[in-house]
Amino acid sequence: MRMRRKPNLEHRLEQCSAFLADKPEENRGHWLEEYGQYKQLYLEIGCGKGKFTVESAKANPDVLYVAVEKVQSALVMAMERAQKNETDNIVFADWDAAGIDSVFAPGEVAEIYLNFCDPWPKSRDAKFRLTAPSFLRSYADILKTGGKICFKTDNRPLFDWSLKMLEEEGWQLNAVTNDLHCNGPQGVMTDYEERFYSRNIPINRLEAVKTATTKTTAEGKPPRLRNAALADARNC
Repeated sequence: MRMRRKPNLEHRLEQCSAFLADKPEENRGHWLEEYGQYKQLYLEIGCGKGKFTVESAKANPDVLYVAVEKVQSALVMAMERAQKNETDNIVFADWDAAGIDSVFAPGEVAEIYLNFCDPWPKSRDAKFRLTAPSFLRSYADILKTGGKICFKTDNRPLFDWSLKMLEEEGWQLNAVTNDLHCNGPQGVMTDYEERFYSRNIPINRLEAVKTATTKTTAEGKPPRLRNAALADARNC
């Protein structure tokens, strides 16, 4: 469901603009130098209202979190949340993930978080999934060797498809589960995740580690996606 535009959006964005990198490409290659006191850089693509971002940043004060969100009504709520919690180790941005290589240099990122992204279920739209090979190769470009993608979704067909893509692209898969919270809450939850957990909807999660054999954009154009439609996650 599309989020409604928040009232006084421009004013609210201005009030917490200290958290916004309006020209993130200017930080390419020197994010940690620009912000000064952090040991590693973690990237979250699609941070929503920022619950996961803020709580993770508070738990890891020596890490710089860069959180991306294209929907401004969600972005302003995430920035207000960071401001309220006085979470200084977060930088927000509203650029498109397709341009990730223009914002981060090779090996600059230690971890990437993909939480409950759009499944784009139709086969013709598979290229827009954040776990499609073109995105995976871009992530591999900016991750250091040994860096990882942490992926969570309630959509089992998307998860299974993503597992296949990651394997074919040479990622090392760890901590794969189809029911993350089966023994009680694990880790920091997003707003969506808390809602799903309260309704007993299982959460799928994996970690994909970049190795020497992981494919990057240097491998050339990724394979064309065919017959990539996803089943209904609730009826598969």
